[in-house]
Amino acid sequence: MNLIPVFVAVIATVAFAGPSQGAAFVPTDDATVLERLPSRGDPALIELRRQQIELAKDARDPRRASLVAQRAIQAARASGDPRFLGQAQAALMPWWSDDKAPGYVLTLRATIKQSLHDFPGALRDLDRLLESEPANAQALLTRATVLTVTGRYDEAKRDCTSLAPRVDALVATTCMAGVTSVTGDAEHAARLLDDALATSSGPAEVRVWSQTLAGEIAARLGDTAAAERHFVGALATDATDAYLKGAYADFLLDQRRYAAVVALLRNETRNDALLLRLVLAEKQLPEHAETFTRHRDDLAARFDAARRRSDTLHLREEARFALEIDGDARRALNLARANWAKQREPADLRILAAAADAAGDADARDVVAQWVAKTRYRDAALGSARKGT
Repeated sequence: MNLIPVFVAVIATVAFAGPSQGAAFVPTDDATVLERLPSRGDPALIELRRQQIELAKDARDPRRASLVAQRAIQAARASGDPRFLGQAQAALMPWWSDDKAPGYVLTLRATIKQSLHDFPGALRDLDRLLESEPANAQALLTRATVLTVTGRYDEAKRDCTSLAPRVDALVATTCMAGVTSVTGDAEHAARLLDDALATSSGPAEVRVWSQTLAGEIAARLGDTAAAERHFVGALATDATDAYLKGAYADFLLDQRRYAAVVALLRNETRNDALLLRLVLAEKQLPEHAETFTRHRDDLAARFDAARRRSDTLHLREEARFALEIDGDARRALNLARANWAKQREPADLRILAAAADAAGDADARDVVAQWVAKTRYRDAALGSARKGT
């Protein structure tokens, strides 16, 4: 899921981060990797630790707790390390079940729940906040994002419309483009987004968000030149954004530019979603056979560990691994179906369609065709068979 910028909080990615809330996992093998820690010299980790020390002086100070949560969510976004989201949740634990928590705490709480794929829980918090603060721009933007991820497009459009008078034109346009681009009006969304990017000079994080979405829309429309321009432009602003790197890597994989994927992601092996894309590229390059084997086995072990601790947050990535690396179409389809039941972004539809075709499953193909016909969704990668014809 595309990251959205913040006014009072940071909206964390669903696609690239999120710790499990399941029961504790006790390994049976001494070689099992429990956690991949960031570098001790990581500035985000240093600042987060400083704020955590301050919070420890008064763990029930909601302002200090919110600063820790914001910093942890930012670190999760930048690194793809799910451990940071667990730290964000820990900071807010005194208010985790408090219906009367301050509005900024509710927003952060919803952000974390969204990242844990607890979409109903995130929406409950946002609904509660917007009942008392109907003009809260951050809450409107966050709710529009969650509604879009879950395929509730009419409601998402209403929130984007309510948001428009309260924010910069680029934020409002990007909010609406995220919805209209998957509901039959992708060309118009792309034009409006291009115009807004040309005339608005918002903060860097807003422009990266907008340019990344513009690149994704252009790629779905088959406009490779525009997609390349937007992705490269976004990377020039922020070369560390994990979601952006994943979106650009997918575009490069579609273009069979495997060496470019390796160059982009060779140092991103800590992030499971980015490691998947690196493995997909290395598979196609004989000169990378040794690293492919090592990275493939590492990623397989990570997926196995996630299953052992009942972590279902990376079903989409695991489905893609099962299909494109293991060649197990039936398992890939089962994973893709389970993922589709929770979230309905373009990447979710794409893996469902690919697995359905590979498995020769007519029922799953019908699910895809009916969704495309209902939403008037367009994606050059899906092919004519998926356009409701």
